[in-house]
Amino acid sequence: MNKYQPHVLVLPEDDANRQIANGFDLEIGGPGQLKVLRPAGGWHKVLELFSSVHIAEMERYANRTMVLLVDFDESASRLGQVKEVIPSHLNDRVFLLGVWTEPEELPQGLRETGELLAKDCRDGTSKAWGHELLKHNAVEVDRLRKVVNPILF
Repeated sequence: MNKYQPHVLVLPEDDANRQIANGFDLEIGGPGQLKVLRPAGGWHKVLELFSSVHIAEMERYANRTMVLLVDFDESASRLGQVKEVIPSHLNDRVFLLGVWTEPEELPQGLRETGELLAKDCRDGTSKAWGHELLKHNAVEVDRLRKVVNPILF
């Protein structure tokens, strides 16, 4: 991946989220301009890593977009908690996505879920994103598509 060209980094909370991201990457034909990072070890750790490492990296690489992939743990305030650590000048390049509960509760296999989510992004549909455990992502997915579709599809 060329850091000076438009690219997307995905920072997953745990291995289950990493598997979803890897399925997404496989569907788009990776490797390319998407890189799935190592799991952070919890949603608080995602915030810590983002704050301590990735904010500076995003300032250095103006073409970088980040997806923070966390479990919402049925918390309606999770999006707001995460948004608090994102500097306003990076709001258009950082996105928060995740399962309302935990990825293990999704009906399909994790790899298949990532592939279905990628197809939805590419095709502009919401077959997978409209699932009960994913539909809360609708606003972020709309924002994300505008930024990442030209990079990945």
